[in-house]
Amino acid sequence: MNTHLTPATDLDEERMICATAMDYMEGWNTADAQGMERALHPDLAKRAYLPGPDGKPRFLHSSALALLQATRVPKDGNRKAEVRILDRFEGVASVRATMTEWVDYMHMVKVDGEWKIINILGEFTPEKWAARGGIPGERTR
Repeated sequence: MNTHLTPATDLDEERMICATAMDYMEGWNTADAQGMERALHPDLAKRAYLPGPDGKPRFLHSSALALLQATRVPKDGNRKAEVRILDRFEGVASVRATMTEWVDYMHMVKVDGEWKIINILGEFTPEKWAARGGIPGERTR
């Protein structure tokens, strides 16, 4: 049995993966909880590497519910949202999402014909890191 997809099917899958990532990013940027919810698997785990109160890096853990609640907070305009599919095999994919203040690496899974984000590892951009009180150089140690 040949499990490889045809080029047309590959393109359709890539479009669906990108649409899921855009639902996540645009949902966040525009406080659209419905868009965000469409993108997230209920068992999602997000971990973010961020400056703590002392400026040193720490991990923040979030669930799908916590992300949905945070999505409802309005953001300022002029937001960047870029998607790059890093790899895909059958019903799983690895995606990089670059936003104005974040870079997120996402794992997606295809469930019941829809792509959902199941894991996210994110970090602030260097500018946002410094603006949040991060100590220069601490991000890469």
